[in-house]
Amino acid sequence: MDTNLPVSAQPRVVIIGCGFGGLRLAKALRKAPVQVVVLDRNNYHNFQPLLYQVATGALEADSIAYPIRKIFAGQENFFYRMADVQRVDPASNTVITSVGDVHYDYLVLATGSLTNFFGLETIERNAMQIKSIPNALNLRSFIFQNFEKALLTSDPAARQALLNIVVVGGGPTGVEISGSLAEMRKHVLPKDYPELDLRAMQIFLVEAGPALLGPMSPASQADAKRYMDELGVLVRLNTSIKRYEEGKAYFSETEFIPTDNLVWAAGVNGAEVPGLPAETVTRNKRITVNSWNQVQGQPNIFAIGDVANMVTDDMPKGLPMLAPVAQQQADHLADNLRRLMRGETPQAFVYNNKGSMAIVSRNKAVVDLPKNIHFRGFFGWLTWLFVHLMTLVGFRNKVVALVDWAFSYFSSDQALRLIIRPFHRHDVKDDRGKKSAEHRAATPEYNATPPAIQTPVNS
Repeated sequence: MDTNLPVSAQPRVVIIGCGFGGLRLAKALRKAPVQVVVLDRNNYHNFQPLLYQVATGALEADSIAYPIRKIFAGQENFFYRMADVQRVDPASNTVITSVGDVHYDYLVLATGSLTNFFGLETIERNAMQIKSIPNALNLRSFIFQNFEKALLTSDPAARQALLNIVVVGGGPTGVEISGSLAEMRKHVLPKDYPELDLRAMQIFLVEAGPALLGPMSPASQADAKRYMDELGVLVRLNTSIKRYEEGKAYFSETEFIPTDNLVWAAGVNGAEVPGLPAETVTRNKRITVNSWNQVQGQPNIFAIGDVANMVTDDMPKGLPMLAPVAQQQADHLADNLRRLMRGETPQAFVYNNKGSMAIVSRNKAVVDLPKNIHFRGFFGWLTWLFVHLMTLVGFRNKVVALVDWAFSYFSSDQALRLIIRPFHRHDVKDDRGKKSAEHRAATPEYNATPPAIQTPVNS
């Protein structure tokens, strides 16, 4: 298949992925003497930090997505192809895609990240994740579907499992979705489901480490834990979910939390692209790059953002997988590409850490800034809202998000409790589930019925 890209005398820069890094780089090359080609399987840019609000009904999906072609309308050197990238061929400077082969002079991998299930097969098969807009819509539908089922069941144990929600991962995503669910339990669900005793609904936040928000300051970690306690979220630190099947989230071989709603937000891998030499792929499937984002051993291939593993003296495990890193690397790489085309030496990238933040619920957020500046509460919440509102792509999206947030704040309600696309989780009795069952049957310690975890009822 021919991609019908115009032939140009200018060098072609192919960017795989239109997330924060790819979008910023394509914009930064607007006036450069190059042809910019963006490849992405979706025709929109997705603002991932607000996916949890789509999942909990605070925002609609089109409030955090914006059409790629509309973003770059008027940029004469820009071309977009909606395609699945299958692999790259560095020997021929070619990207092989579902719509045809694309030749490049310079290739930039800005593919972002994927959910890391750490090899836990039952969790990968049965848990919900929140890395994309379809994921968020599926989660929203699934939670409300289970509440509808809870109304119909007369079995107390089955009803409890339908009401319980377990969020795994105490990073910003896990904290934010847990807080949002707790707000929903308090303000929204009692109006929709007066027949249900929502005091029995338990929200668990499970974190394998010793604190929530591990990369943030101790003050933010303590504040986040205190906010979770105030909201009635049951936080379990130093705890790992080891498997999830038949409505049970096991944190040991014999103990489990009964739940039909397991949300996995515990880790990410780089979204590597097949075709690169194996030695370029490092921990968490990230791609090794040098100080100007050049892929190891590949003079005309670069990687930025979550997929790039740039090791520094301060960060021996690589720069953090954050949107500001991707955006700063994109701006820097745009300058370095111009230098390379002029025959000049590229300059090393230096990350400017402007701070980090996480929202817990209404009027509750934590913010860390450089020089050990920390603040929280209502001011932190306003700061979080402002930064995310300004970062959204498109004037319409900013206005819609602001209106929706104002409505939710003053009415204590969320209007988007719609099951438009019913979601059905993978059948645990498929071939892989059959293998798991056979394994349990052959393992004596799995034969006994493990006790459910005992938890207090929220007041």
